[in-house]
Amino acid sequence: MAIQRKRYRIETMQSGDMPIIDNDESDVNPHHHQIMSELRAIRAQMASHNRTQVAEQEEAPSAQDLTAAQQLLGSYRAQIEQCEKLKVELDLIHDAITRTKQEIAMLHGKSFSGDEMLKVTGELGAVVGGTEEATQQILEAAEAIDQAATALGKTSSPDQHARLSEEILERVVGIFEACNFQDLTGQRISKVMTTMKFIEHHITVMMEIWGGVDAIKQHAPAILDTRVGDARLLNGPKGLDDVGHASQDDIDAMFN
Repeated sequence: MAIQRKRYRIETMQSGDMPIIDNDESDVNPHHHQIMSELRAIRAQMASHNRTQVAEQEEAPSAQDLTAAQQLLGSYRAQIEQCEKLKVELDLIHDAITRTKQEIAMLHGKSFSGDEMLKVTGELGAVVGGTEEATQQILEAAEAIDQAATALGKTSSPDQHARLSEEILERVVGIFEACNFQDLTGQRISKVMTTMKFIEHHITVMMEIWGGVDAIKQHAPAILDTRVGDARLLNGPKGLDDVGHASQDDIDAMFN
């Protein structure tokens, strides 16, 4: 028994025969495959066109996007400039603090709590003690000279005259010796002044670091005199350039 092979539509079209619709074929319209092919082609073209548009949008951003990007970039640049300026200011502050710490360390090590301040205290104490001792010697010598001169005027004995004259000369020599305290006092005060100038120099340097004297004065608190009664009059002796000195004429006018 021979087996009959089913002929496909493409074979029939190539042989020139008309297409035969098989009863078991599911296609109702003979142009169904062609229509579906065209639809697939159209769909492929639309997909390709969409991909092209997406690619163009990605490659060529809109003017609005460019403007927003430029604004954002400008904002970032401004922030970077501000940060750079802030860094410069912080560097200056850091340098000023470092220099101030060095000056304070110099003062602390060599002046305020070092050997120099101990020397200053000792020198000032020696000046006070030497001045008191010399003043006491001069007063005692002057008193003795006064007594000897009084006795010398009342006596007529040559021996008494000679003894009193010798005593007066000895007291005068003692006054000259006591006046040597001035030289020692000057040397000690010179040492104190050297230390004070050292401290003043470094304090001036610290003030210059932070803008000078005028800048410091702006932040200085007001000094209020809280003394009451006679304590307000205890200001010590006035200097030569200070106002308010009372002359001898002023004193005489008070008694007149």
